[in-house]
Amino acid sequence: STLASVYSQFLLNVEALSQFWSILDEIDEKTWVLEPEKPTRADCMRRIAIGNNVSIKVQIDPRHPKMLPECCFLGAEHVVTPLRNMLNANMHLWNPDCSVLQNMKDVLEIEFPSPTTHEKSSFSVECGICYAYRLESAIPDQVCNDPRCGQPFHQVCLYEWLRGLPTSRQSFNIVFGECPYCSKPITVKMVTGNA
Repeated sequence: STLASVYSQFLLNVEALSQFWSILDEIDEKTWVLEPEKPTRADCMRRIAIGNNVSIKVQIDPRHPKMLPECCFLGAEHVVTPLRNMLNANMHLWNPDCSVLQNMKDVLEIEFPSPTTHEKSSFSVECGICYAYRLESAIPDQVCNDPRCGQPFHQVCLYEWLRGLPTSRQSFNIVFGECPYCSKPITVKMVTGNA
């Protein structure tokens, strides 16, 4: 192959990714992206703030950027369950002709907090065990399910805390124990190398 054909292949690949990049740019401009800390166009995943201690992790497919992304809600069950139910009930409303962000707003029937109306610090709640927001590259992603508590924790901190308690128990890769703040039941999956 010649240099001209390599260059033309490069241009075709850039053109194929332009829609994917514009979707990422819109998400980065109009929402509070919690993870990655400094998102780039190479990152297909965005964890977007929905509210205090509630977020959605979306994985955009670069080959089919306008399709419904893989979604994972993070937060207390009493807040996440209605969002998950709304996504399942309204999935049929996804319109590939609209932007991904607009589709997510329509399907979930929510407005995402925007950088123009909210401070990022209102979503940056530190871990209830180590009192840090960012631990290595992780931010708190485990939340106490009690609506009156809702304290966030890093997965690794909560796992180590519960393992150290004589009253907690483990079944396979899940540790069951009590929330360090409200003493209500709380569980955490065992931290693996990939987590």
